[in-house]
Amino acid sequence: MSEKTVVIAAGGTGGHMFPAAAFAEEMRGRGYRVALITDERGRRYADKFPADEIHGVSASTIQGFNPVRATKGALSIWKGIGEANALLRRLEPRLVAGFGGYPSLPALWAAREQKRPILIHEQNAVLGRVNRLFAKDAAAIACGFDRLDKLPPSAVSRKHPVGNPARPAIVAARATPYPELPAGAEIKLLIIGGSQGARILGDVVPAAIAMLPEALRQRLSVTQQVREEQLPDVKRAYAQAGIRHEAAAFFSDIAPRMAAAHLVIARAGASSVTELQVIGRPAILVPLGIAADDHQTANAESMSLVAAADVIPEPQFDAAGLAQLLVTRLSDPHSLSVRAAAAKATGRTDAAQALADLADQIGR
Repeated sequence: MSEKTVVIAAGGTGGHMFPAAAFAEEMRGRGYRVALITDERGRRYADKFPADEIHGVSASTIQGFNPVRATKGALSIWKGIGEANALLRRLEPRLVAGFGGYPSLPALWAAREQKRPILIHEQNAVLGRVNRLFAKDAAAIACGFDRLDKLPPSAVSRKHPVGNPARPAIVAARATPYPELPAGAEIKLLIIGGSQGARILGDVVPAAIAMLPEALRQRLSVTQQVREEQLPDVKRAYAQAGIRHEAAAFFSDIAPRMAAAHLVIARAGASSVTELQVIGRPAILVPLGIAADDHQTANAESMSLVAAADVIPEPQFDAAGLAQLLVTRLSDPHSLSVRAAAAKATGRTDAAQALADLADQIGR
């Protein structure tokens, strides 16, 4: 094998690419040459990925029962496996690290064929389908949460709860103390819905805030990530309710915004939950109802079990119920600070290092 090369297989969404990038940065700091294998969609997230080489291979997901689409998907995957095989033979990596999602399948399949060491990292509290496929072949299965459902019994002894690598800006924001909230002071509320917002948050949250008592509404300063098509309606709703607000489809500076918040309303994706834990902020979490294997509800458990977050299932998430909960939470600053401390106590800032330690052991 060549001197200290690691191949990272990741793609699809920022939820896969962000922890992969943090791992890549750590491995480069340890003297490894890093190559990323992804697909066309993943390359859109890879313009600043810390890799020495970035390669795209064919990949696809096979869903539903359409035979034409299934055939096309299978052919794309087969082509991608051939491309990944050729890349691994040239790169001769010490190990292949897979971060889940269907774009990682060709590289992991090729690594298994060539009997190269495999390291899997699962961001969610439920093992994803691609990671599940290769778990029995992996030298180690690292995970973002202590809970990891769907792990094959034969792989339990190789499970390592290392946490989810967080972006440097998130780790740096951990040093920001929870903001004090004296009587009558401004209350900062942050609403985020993953990398592209969430329609249900845009529908329900402004309506709930409009129902709050006037004295509470006057103290609010709301920052909300909103789907592009919902922006006019959300801004209008806040303006009519007399709420100080900032709404946008994307915020590039989410770390300081989260650090400044007294309460966060969010989905329960692995990245969002991890960032709330690392910075240490109380939350109201609304798991995505259609998430595979309901993994967002499992993710949320890491905060709800320590009373750092309220978890509301989608079918129960309505304006009246949310308004009532907001009155309870925002009227008790001491409870919010206790919840913030509980969240922070569960956060890990050494996940990238712990994952790299595993990689070092596997790649020797």
